[in-house]
Amino acid sequence: MQALTLPALGGWQWLAQGYALFRRQPAMIGLLTMAYWMSVLICNLLPFIGPLAASLVMPGLSVGVMTACRNVDQGLPVTPALFFLPLKEHPRPLIWLGGIYLVCTLAVLALAAVVDDGALLQAAAGRVGLDEAGLENGNVILAAQLILLLMTPVLMAYWYAPALVAWHQLSVSKALFFSFIACLRNWRAFLVYGLGLVAVGAILPGIVIGLLGSLFPSAAGFITSLLTLPLLMVLAPTLFASFYISYRDVFVPREPVSEHA
Repeated sequence: MQALTLPALGGWQWLAQGYALFRRQPAMIGLLTMAYWMSVLICNLLPFIGPLAASLVMPGLSVGVMTACRNVDQGLPVTPALFFLPLKEHPRPLIWLGGIYLVCTLAVLALAAVVDDGALLQAAAGRVGLDEAGLENGNVILAAQLILLLMTPVLMAYWYAPALVAWHQLSVSKALFFSFIACLRNWRAFLVYGLGLVAVGAILPGIVIGLLGSLFPSAAGFITSLLTLPLLMVLAPTLFASFYISYRDVFVPREPVSEHA
């Protein structure tokens, strides 16, 4: 198992090629993406065990959507049955991945809660609001920085791990290791990927909605609602497709082109 190192612009290509892949099969990729979010939502609605169940099945379901993207890329049939296929074939390691990610996330949040007495955690849970004074609180800012610092290596280890478990039959520990190394080698591409995602997912839509809202102030709320849903219906499947493109570019070496071709 070897992770390739890509140039920084590779991160933008993940988004661009992800969108192109989504356009090749928008109905099925969009349907499976919606099924993913609905499954997570329904699990979270279950009393007591809901959030735990959602965390445990998320890795397997995410690979299910990526499997559909892989089939589209390879010209293979895409069916709804692909959604549950990884969990059906590799239930134990994928559920273990979900559990490890949940434990790490809870540990990071617990450490942050020690710093700001749980203010940020309560705000994220919707129990309290963070007013301007709260945002200026040094402890809250420090807790947010701590979460960012500690969650970065967790996300790096988790990013490719579900696909490596499902598609390469790696053990959980090896999948986490190779995922971390792959992200570390490609930090420049991931930086561009993140900036591109912020640009196309937040800044540009915000500019468009803001301009239309200023031109038609009486319909600003309607315009926001009208544009938000179509944006999500394109952006969410594009994200899953870009996850697959990222995996493909990093872990699937290209065939060398013959000079006589």
